[in-house]
Amino acid sequence: MTIPALPDAVRALAEADFGAVAQRFMAAGYFVGQPAKGILTIKASPEPTRASVLVSVGVHGDETGPIEVVAHALDALARAPEQLAVDLMVCVGNIDAIAAGKRFIDADLNRMFRPVRGSLADAAEAARADTMIAATVDFFESAGPVRWHLDLHTAIRPSVYPTFAIVPDLIADAGKQALIGWLGQAAIGAIIMNPQSAGTYSYYSAEHHGAAASTVELGRVGTLGQNDLSLFADVAQALDDLLRGAAPAAAKAEPHVFKVAQQIMKLSDDFKMAFDRSTQNFTALRQGEVIATDGDTVYTVQHPEELVVFPNPDVRVGLRAGLMVVRI
Repeated sequence: MTIPALPDAVRALAEADFGAVAQRFMAAGYFVGQPAKGILTIKASPEPTRASVLVSVGVHGDETGPIEVVAHALDALARAPEQLAVDLMVCVGNIDAIAAGKRFIDADLNRMFRPVRGSLADAAEAARADTMIAATVDFFESAGPVRWHLDLHTAIRPSVYPTFAIVPDLIADAGKQALIGWLGQAAIGAIIMNPQSAGTYSYYSAEHHGAAASTVELGRVGTLGQNDLSLFADVAQALDDLLRGAAPAAAKAEPHVFKVAQQIMKLSDDFKMAFDRSTQNFTALRQGEVIATDGDTVYTVQHPEELVVFPNPDVRVGLRAGLMVVRI
């Protein structure tokens, strides 16, 4: 499927075509690799001499704003390649879903980064996850100690905090503080410290490769080429500064910090949320209120207040259907 009426850089990234960008960096003397379609690595030297940064987009095919942001950032750097100050891997996740304008083909790619996939094992996305994992291993196995992974997303539903991030709690303190500082620079409104993996790409890279990693939600899903890029200006500037090695800028926001109180798992096809689809992320519920029912299982609020994030009753049985968080 050809995506019409787009800037060349955006179309190329959406179609997982790194040809022009790769040529510019190779001509500038970088070690450039394309280990698989939609994956580009750019290193100044075979030896780890600087920070290693993985930026991923399109893990959900309908989350198009970050594709545009990264396309413009990468195109600008390719035109001044000497300004790239990090070793960089760019990964376009669910290529087929992007082309189809869908969230996924068979199943959610961002639940595939786990050793046991159960009913998801035969999904088209399982093979793509294996490809992404292999490339990630190759990128980080020769990397130095400073490792980043920014997995850029947009959310399905509106949110009390239009931008927010999920940060694995297991990240080492130095990397965690640097990441939280960057999120403030990017004007991210809230941070959720997550103690447990749901099979996401960012949790995988934090757990297995020591990366300061985050799933970063940058607003609402939109049509490729029709996103209001002014809404992404702060994160675009913060990303550009990171890739060019600029000194950290002052925070544009002091993110509200939360921790996961409970994960709401879908155990059967009888699963029902206790609120409707208009419910925003970070909607507050009071102690004792019902969150969801699933046959004989009833999920209720355990703390004086819990806020619901990512409520999605349509996930497959066995997957997380929502998070409940509390303010730190």
